[in-house]
Amino acid sequence: MENDSNIPRAPTPIPMMPNTETSKKDENETINNLTALNLSWCFGYNKHIGIINLCVNETKKMFFASSHIGVVHDFSSNEQKLLQGHRNSINCCTVSEDKRWLVTADAGHDSTIIVWDLNTYVPVQTYFNSHLEGTLSVAMTPDSKYLASISAQYPQVLAVWEWTTDSESPMCTAELDPEYGPQTNIRFNLENTFQIVTNSYTQAIFYEWNFDQGFVYYAPILNDETFNKPVGRLTQSIFQLNSSRALTATSLGNIVVWETMNSKITSKANKKAFKLFKFQEKSINVLKQMNELIVIGDSEGHVKFIDQQLHILMWFKHFDLGPIASLSFSQTTKDYKPTIDYEVVDNDATIEYEKFVCKDFIIGSTSAVVGHISQSGSKIDIISKASDNSVMALDTHPLLPRICFGNSAGYLQLWDYETKTMVCSRNFNRHMQISCIKFNHKGDLMAIGFQNGQMQIIDSISLDDCLKSPFIYSKDSITHIEFSEDSSFLATAEADFTVSVYKYNFITDRDNMKIASEPYTFLGRYRAHYKEIVSLTFGTYPDNGETRLLSLGKDRVLVEYDLINSNYDDLLIKEKTRIEQYAVPLAMTWHPPTSSESFILTVNSEWKYKIYNSVTKMCRKTLLGPTFGSCLKNISILPTEGSITENRYMVYITEDKLGIQKFPLTGNPFDSIAIYSHPDGVANFKSSFDGKYLFTAGGDNNNLFMWKINLKALEAQSVLGGADLKPFYGLIEGGREGEFFKEMRELFYYSQLRHHGLNENTERIIKLTIPLSEISYVMRGLGFYPTEQEIEDMINEVKFSEYVDTNKLVEEINLDDFIRLYINHRPAFGLDPYQIYDSFRVLNKQTNRDFLPRHVFLDELQTHGEHMTDYELADCISNLLHLNSDVEDLTKEEISSLIDRNFPQELSVDKFMSDILGVPANDFDQILNTWERIKQANTPRVLKKTNSFIE
Repeated sequence: MENDSNIPRAPTPIPMMPNTETSKKDENETINNLTALNLSWCFGYNKHIGIINLCVNETKKMFFASSHIGVVHDFSSNEQKLLQGHRNSINCCTVSEDKRWLVTADAGHDSTIIVWDLNTYVPVQTYFNSHLEGTLSVAMTPDSKYLASISAQYPQVLAVWEWTTDSESPMCTAELDPEYGPQTNIRFNLENTFQIVTNSYTQAIFYEWNFDQGFVYYAPILNDETFNKPVGRLTQSIFQLNSSRALTATSLGNIVVWETMNSKITSKANKKAFKLFKFQEKSINVLKQMNELIVIGDSEGHVKFIDQQLHILMWFKHFDLGPIASLSFSQTTKDYKPTIDYEVVDNDATIEYEKFVCKDFIIGSTSAVVGHISQSGSKIDIISKASDNSVMALDTHPLLPRICFGNSAGYLQLWDYETKTMVCSRNFNRHMQISCIKFNHKGDLMAIGFQNGQMQIIDSISLDDCLKSPFIYSKDSITHIEFSEDSSFLATAEADFTVSVYKYNFITDRDNMKIASEPYTFLGRYRAHYKEIVSLTFGTYPDNGETRLLSLGKDRVLVEYDLINSNYDDLLIKEKTRIEQYAVPLAMTWHPPTSSESFILTVNSEWKYKIYNSVTKMCRKTLLGPTFGSCLKNISILPTEGSITENRYMVYITEDKLGIQKFPLTGNPFDSIAIYSHPDGVANFKSSFDGKYLFTAGGDNNNLFMWKINLKALEAQSVLGGADLKPFYGLIEGGREGEFFKEMRELFYYSQLRHHGLNENTERIIKLTIPLSEISYVMRGLGFYPTEQEIEDMINEVKFSEYVDTNKLVEEINLDDFIRLYINHRPAFGLDPYQIYDSFRVLNKQTNRDFLPRHVFLDELQTHGEHMTDYELADCISNLLHLNSDVEDLTKEEISSLIDRNFPQELSVDKFMSDILGVPANDFDQILNTWERIKQANTPRVLKKTNSFIE
């Protein structure tokens, strides 16, 4: 090992603020004043990475990764320090021997390796895009001088970094043969930092490196024929102390002993498999050094301490924490003398023997149980019991600071999110995958839906069953559960596009007193949709307060159910309304009661909000929604403790982001904010009953995030964005001074002339408005071609905009309102050439030809979608081909002759774009390539997990 005097000093970190209650409070307030959403707690962790013990002397801290967040958890005071800096989920981590420096790394686009100072919790070194697709494993030398990383891309690259310098490049690298398999474990030789070992499931590789010649590495042969015995999958490797040997553990309980061939002639990395030692029957998951001892953790949950000759010194098998995924020991300084109660230490020896003493350690199991082992294995404290499977379902208590969430292994947890303590938990059958959870409005009951179609109602405090047996009316997964406001009805939506309704049940005795029986009985079910149901919600009629139930599906149909007239096993439909032409609805909620009318708010696949009158189902407003990558996938009105009609907000999620939207909805982009919450996808979200916190589920990341809301930050952003039309100018190409805005203004004024007559010689009355009938012409003049239904929606939006307040209809629109209307209704990202491309592909597939016949194309235009008459079709073709023919004066025979003479007999997508729409073929290819890049940039990146833990 090198002399300590040659070790360069680490970069000077940012000084830590005084550890006082006042400074912490001031720091938190500063952060909250800057951001609208602040991560405050992480529930659950990535069990594949493992736990790192950060305990030094008397401190009780550990590190774990929760998605892309690093968490330093003080389990004595129940506090968390959150390390935020990664864009992708943390893939691997390691810590220096003195617990001072922590290294985290991720895999994916824009990957990073970050070195953190655990005294200040700030990064002191960051490597951006250190490897093409990120990092699979990292390790640090015992003297904390060098850092080794191995890439996630193939062929894999091993790199050594001198992280304490300003260099952004590794000191040396080695490219590995893909035949070796993914090397997921990496270790330095504790006695010689210029030796490294890595292994995959099938291959161990030994390296020797130096500053001048870089890497020399050897991949010795090891298979079942080497020793004529099954070897098993390789798990972890280490170097032995005071020896040239190395050890590798396997999934069959074997230990492979590697010996150097001839260190005097060849490199010390030139090793061969010397012996295969059958150590035990069960898989060895963890193999590591602790001082002079070797420690083994296996799939039975046992921990064994052995010496360098592989003799067992101590065997702990009473922990019962599950199969061990990680072992991490605490650190003590030279001046610290731990107090050991030798009367408590029980080594279970049959003869008199010196009692075994070891450092305290933390165990992380594959079932996500974390235990702290102290007093040389005699004392076990369970630190946490996290979710070991996907978390999709969650809900918050309507009156108390409680959150309940369940995973796909049937594990249900109820937490107090103010004190960060688990209230109680329950394990259902492991095959009972929890798909959704819902509290009733009183908070005394919870309905739990499962993926096998069962539903159970349980007590919200004890989590005990309230039904003798679960409801089993659905054959597919339950996706939504809702209670009516008075809890008189309970409804579920299932994955087979069916809605089931249950009615509150009670019986009466002679004194007319309610006697509790099973709380709900089945009323009926109805398959009113033919595609996925995206939203299910109860509400009330504005005139009589009766309960109503609505469901919305991806089939674009809004269904209202007749709860009053439905009888047992006979659920009735009151009304079915198609609310979209081609966009797909993605979510629905009730609009806040800001007026005397009752509205429904939806979001669709075109990045649009739509507001409908809940009684007439008329679309009253269309608005541009947030365009942060992917479409909104779910929305919910944020609860408030103030006025229900003023200062309201909405929460939404996209594929990987969490956001807040301010009311009223106007299309102003500064009224919305979003934060990158889960890089691998947000599965679900809920808000607290008082609107102060948000909770997001990470799905397959097995975790849950708690966010504190600061609405003042969103209000400040909205004010800074400007008033009136100023926020909208940025959405127009070139802004207010650009050519497009000038063209828009000229077309608006030209429309005034056209309405009054271009050849009119009388005195004109100049107005600042145009009639609503002119909206469609100006829109088309600007390159936006709305359908007839969209034109009707735009006219109705303006016409009824003041009806509630004035009881009058608006017949004209000014330029400012027209600009807002145009921005909110036009396609969010312009014309999508893929829609044209996909349409031709589908039609060509039906005809089994490379070209689309003219009669098929024209027939599709007239028989599908909005109806087009022969005159309308001829007028469109005449305008597109610049024929300048007045089709109104032509007969049907003349129209047919006009089309035959000028319209091509056969069409391809290229020919249609170039000959009909006038887009050159080269430009069309460029449009497709550009759109492909846009789609890739806006597509959330979901990474495969290939995690590693090294300490």
